Amino acid sequence: MTSSSPLISDYGSASVNAWNDSLCKRLFDLVLALLLLLLLSPLMVALALSVKLTSKGPVLFRQERVGKDGRQFQLMKFRSMREASQGPKVTRAGDPRVTTVGRIIRKWKLDELPQLFNVVRGDMSFVGPRPDVAEYLRHLSQPQRQILHLRPGITSSATLRYRKEEQLLSQVNEDLETFYCTKLLPDKVRTDLDYARNAGFKSDLGLLLKTLGAIVS
Repeated sequence: MTSSSPLISDYGSASVNAWNDSLCKRLFDLVLALLLLLLLSPLMVALALSVKLTSKGPVLFRQERVGKDGRQFQLMKFRSMREASQGPKVTRAGDPRVTTVGRIIRKWKLDELPQLFNVVRGDMSFVGPRPDVAEYLRHLSQPQRQILHLRPGITSSATLRYRKEEQLLSQVNEDLETFYCTKLLPDKVRTDLDYARNAGFKSDLGLLLKTLGAIVS
């Protein structure tokens, strides 16, 4: 998908500051991602073996997501669901599709570690709105689609706000994907656009530390 995609047409550029698309932010992402890949490589090998030896299917889960300027890329995670599982693309607490190992790595967000490769490739940043699938983003209004001018990230202000999203979704009685697209996703977009308008190195670093603290606590 290119910048001519109907997902991001018919409105101006996002009202965010220059930091979000700066060389300094890109260099910070690249250096930190390479350092973490080096330090965490033994853990990532152990996680890969755990996934492979405890359930059938590939080690990595790959899914097309919409990135900066509407371009699609393959987001990578350690697989936490059974192979060929059917159902909605969003999950709630107690989802039977999630494997035993999957529950553990999801709890500690370890399934997200392969996204360090997405950061190195430039598909993602450390801080930015979580990338979503095109079919969900089509529910957004044109002003809300300004979010697609931002490079997606591993964590964001909305990620922290909805860090217990699966527990929240487990209480939803209506269709899960309808609730996500019409209520949850728009609020995530608003939260992340509000953050991006005043983002900078200090605020991004602070958000990374808050994310780490939320995972540990």
